[in-house]
Amino acid sequence: MSDQCEHFNQIHTYKPNSAGCEECLRLGDTWVHLRTCLVCGHVGCCDQSKNKHATRHFHETGHPLIRSKEPGETWGWCYVDKRFFDPI
Repeated sequence: MSDQCEHFNQIHTYKPNSAGCEECLRLGDTWVHLRTCLVCGHVGCCDQSKNKHATRHFHETGHPLIRSKEPGETWGWCYVDKRFFDPI
């Protein structure tokens, strides 16, 4: 299998849209860890968070790639291929 994900061509940004989970901030809720969508910059909470907004964003938009927004972490994940990349 190639080291490259066929979805890497969909990466348009590494810049997050917000400092926290966009939906949780609107709801006044909390999260555990944050993920940034590499297609549009949406910031969502991880699957360990009760709302799982990052995965929900993938199901709603089809945007396949996320990157950890946690300080010092460089990994990414492709939802379609169910594959980690470090660094992405």
